[in-house]
Amino acid sequence: QVQLEESGGGLVQPGGSLRLSCAASGFTFSSAVMSWYRQAPGKERELVAAITNAGGRTNYADSVKGRFTISRDNAKNTVYLQMNSLKPEDTAVYYCNAVGWSSMVKNYNYWGQGTQVTVSS
Repeated sequence: QVQLEESGGGLVQPGGSLRLSCAASGFTFSSAVMSWYRQAPGKERELVAAITNAGGRTNYADSVKGRFTISRDNAKNTVYLQMNSLKPEDTAVYYCNAVGWSSMVKNYNYWGQGTQVTVSS
């Protein structure tokens, strides 16, 4: 069974930091491009950051560039999102995403259940 389990969300003050984790199982993690998305109330889900299978390339939304860092540990089947200098507008549900290809399921696109991040004083 494929699982993506986010953790690390919570309430933090503006300017604070938080690290999200996503533990993956049920597929070949090292072959997948991993991403973090977020969705705020009344807004569409947006891509926050992405990282290639070996971690050699990353991509960030302009709104978080310089503040957030995505990383992965293929030995632990885990992807992280380090969030610094948090702003109230970062408040959203953050989702972990895996995209790749396998001989069994061909192209796949998996999602976690999400973790709430609230930035407020």
